[in-house]
Amino acid sequence: MVMPDFPDFNEATIAGIATPPGAGGIGIIRVSGPQSYAILQHLFHPKNLQHNFISHRLYFGAIVHPETGLAIDEVLAVYMRGPLTYTREEVVEIHGHGSHLLLQEILALIVTFPATRLAEPGEFTKRAFLNGRIDLTQAEAVAELLGAKTREGATLAMSQLRGGLHEEIWKIRDALVAVRAIMEVAIDFPDEDVEILDPQPLMARLDREVQEPLTQLLARAEGGKIIREGVSAVILGRPNVGKSSLLNCLLREERAIVTAIPGTTRDTIEECLDIQGVPVRIIDTAGIRETVEAVEEMGIRRARQKLGEADLVLLVLDGAEGLQAEDRALFAVAADKKVVVVVNKIDRAPDLDIGLYGEVFPGLPVVGISATTGQGIHALEEALYEAATGGHVLQEPGVAAPNVRHTAALQRALGAVQQVGVGLAAGLPPDLLAIDLQGALSFLGDIIGETTTDDVLDMIFAEFCLGK
Repeated sequence: MVMPDFPDFNEATIAGIATPPGAGGIGIIRVSGPQSYAILQHLFHPKNLQHNFISHRLYFGAIVHPETGLAIDEVLAVYMRGPLTYTREEVVEIHGHGSHLLLQEILALIVTFPATRLAEPGEFTKRAFLNGRIDLTQAEAVAELLGAKTREGATLAMSQLRGGLHEEIWKIRDALVAVRAIMEVAIDFPDEDVEILDPQPLMARLDREVQEPLTQLLARAEGGKIIREGVSAVILGRPNVGKSSLLNCLLREERAIVTAIPGTTRDTIEECLDIQGVPVRIIDTAGIRETVEAVEEMGIRRARQKLGEADLVLLVLDGAEGLQAEDRALFAVAADKKVVVVVNKIDRAPDLDIGLYGEVFPGLPVVGISATTGQGIHALEEALYEAATGGHVLQEPGVAAPNVRHTAALQRALGAVQQVGVGLAAGLPPDLLAIDLQGALSFLGDIIGETTTDDVLDMIFAEFCLGK
């Protein structure tokens, strides 16, 4: 396969649709690179016939086909002179009507210009990173902000976008550089009478300024992961215990069909809930029972598959009927998961003693509810939150938490710094200690993008949407 001969990063002008596909009030095309201004002058006809654009000012006019002279769309256009732009390059945005057909037609005209091509996913943000406008943690925060499932997730991403994690990493990095400078002096002047490398003060400084901040960042990592990615919760139970009614009650809408006929749910139904800032993907499943009906059997197989993938389980029991042997069998199937026991239909059993279920399922949260009336649903949401967070302290507003890539690099950096401490205590020569110090600096550099390899960068930006 012959790869296209694209202009390199410094020469190419890129263009893409920055708004989601489909019809809408406004559709935006973004252009970045040295040809941006020429493209705008060639295709855009201002209403007042003025072609000397003032940077960062919107102009009303039309995009006109250069060959036919026909107007394609009435638009607002803005030219932004670098470096005061998102990419630090010349940028043009065309704000037209949100017709995918019109946007594609305009985009097709733009990419006919020399040294101009369609933008790859995340390429505008990648250029912002490569041109030094943002570091890699901030670039990743852009994708996390776009994909945030809750307000807390968006707040966490905004903290990182504003440089929260970047600042914490640089403080640690500066402390490491200062310690390394002392070691470099000790390496360069090994025969000095004055002892340059005093282990105890250095070990205390590394512990206070490096190891403690790294440990704190790692401690916040699991809470950040929960906010970013959320958890999946499977509603499990035998037929007609009220699983679909529970889903509808949690969603506050009639999402699943509810009937008195056993086996109504034939497939899994998935929706996302915001439980106190934690995204919870709730999955209603077919009631698990012995059946000979082919379609229901397929639903049961899918239910078992989702159960295997779930982070936690809502085991729904029928409070009006009492505990059945099938309920115990289902609990045995889900015993390796976090389980919240949900005793439904308490409105039909006014004398029900929920404490008895606590004796049957010791150590597990047991919540009595009525999916019909909504009684007990807030208590269930509290139990869901506790099970989802697992005791992890979630982020305070404005505090950045590392993602999975950052966490791996932080763990390696902490390991390298701990090796330096061991070496100092053992009296190892400074040239050997400097190797571990440099390793720690390199791992921190991976986080902010100083030492990140091209293949890792490509993988990060490939997760972005087109136009961003």
